[in-house]
Amino acid sequence: MQPPTAELPALSLIVLQSSNIEAAKDFYALLGLSFAEEQHGRGPRHYACILGSVVFEIYPRRENAGLAATRIGFRVPALDRTVDAIRSRGMRILREATDSPWGRRAVVEDPDGNCVELTSLS
Repeated sequence: MQPPTAELPALSLIVLQSSNIEAAKDFYALLGLSFAEEQHGRGPRHYACILGSVVFEIYPRRENAGLAATRIGFRVPALDRTVDAIRSRGMRILREATDSPWGRRAVVEDPDGNCVELTSLS
């Protein structure tokens, strides 16, 4: 992998569409994300947060929108505690926390069925 440079594109926005934005917001809050409620003009009410240089937004799923398989990853400060919090809410753990060449990681499912890979900060 190449180090970031001014000549390469940089990720700046991730928008997830959710059938229940409140449930999705609550799920991602378990990872430590803090959201602000927004609405631009006559657009839909949604949630947004800033993650470094990336804006992460949760919008209501549009009618007739197909289900897209999405996988997103977050580094969290306390992986095991985060997985336990997700489990305590009755959400699916797809892959329990284990050590890997990329660090300690787990894969969970958000309320819309998206795979969320969690890795430990340490």
